Amino acid sequence: MLDCVAELPLTDHHCHGVVRRDLDAPGFEALLTEAGPAASGVWDSQLGLAVRKYCAPLLDLPAHAPAADYLDRRTSLGHEEVTARFLTAAGLGALCVDTGHAPEPLLSPDELATAAGAQAFPVVRLESVAEQVLRGGTDAAGFPNAVRDALADATRDAVGVKCVAAYRTGLKLEPRRPTDGEVTAAAGLALATIGLGGPARIADETLHRFLIWTGVDLGLPVQFHAGLGDRDLNLHLANPALLTPLLRAIEPTGVPVMMLHNYPYHREAGYLAQMFGNVYFDIGLATHNVGARATQLLAEALELAPFGKLLYSSDAYGLPEHYLLGAVLFREALSAFLADWTDSDAARISRMIGLGNAARVYRLA
Repeated sequence: MLDCVAELPLTDHHCHGVVRRDLDAPGFEALLTEAGPAASGVWDSQLGLAVRKYCAPLLDLPAHAPAADYLDRRTSLGHEEVTARFLTAAGLGALCVDTGHAPEPLLSPDELATAAGAQAFPVVRLESVAEQVLRGGTDAAGFPNAVRDALADATRDAVGVKCVAAYRTGLKLEPRRPTDGEVTAAAGLALATIGLGGPARIADETLHRFLIWTGVDLGLPVQFHAGLGDRDLNLHLANPALLTPLLRAIEPTGVPVMMLHNYPYHREAGYLAQMFGNVYFDIGLATHNVGARATQLLAEALELAPFGKLLYSSDAYGLPEHYLLGAVLFREALSAFLADWTDSDAARISRMIGLGNAARVYRLA
């Protein structure tokens, strides 16, 4: 690993909290991949091998220790000690934490920052705020302004907002900003669903566009989930290239658009980053999922993209191992990518990708 890369205090521009409990084998495996409780054979995969190679030594085990030994040692140490070891070893300087998905209590941004010895900044999930408004008793006519007010309040200390339309409707979104009348009609349908006992869930193309444009109006970077995700996702509808018309519409505002994850569409994301001055991207959780293939993944992502457009992220969620694996595999991949460059270029580009781009785009203090 290049010294200039090993020493970087990485900015993880998209991550989540980790669980506050000890995990048995099924619980650990359910959080290891996006497959959730349906996960099977996870140890015999690139990701499973990476856990045994990189994570086991931090638990005082030999590299490649058997999975059973790994889980036993993890339990004996307890989740607090395990979390502290992995977050410290990740070598992070800052975290931009999405707090919008918390099906169980997770460490807060401040708690993550303490464990990592880093700064933490919140990112607000647009749909989560809108769903709170739906549950709060507003009527359809009041919904647009209620959401605008709620988002203005929720983002007071945030560095960005995030959209999960990829999970709900897909990314083939009409670029036009919807009228308040259209938003009111769509909100009426959502409220009617709640009235019939259904969930408060934003899954309407008009409402997603309304939230995106409201986020743009706030002037904060707008993150989009793209590419791989959990079982709720229809992968072919999560290709970031589907956002091209919307990106053309947003571009004149100058608001940064952040494409998250992207795999297996990382080349498409790199193309968009080249074509649009305000588009940035990462390879996110794909880095640790592909394990030993991370070097090839990074090289493909940077075939077209300017180096000033790629950011580091782990998309760590649930398990602190994700923080460690994301950082280690990204550092190894970046070192291999820069190995044939001059020392000065390697140092400059690694700092740009590892933390400089994020600091500039999110205006981190």
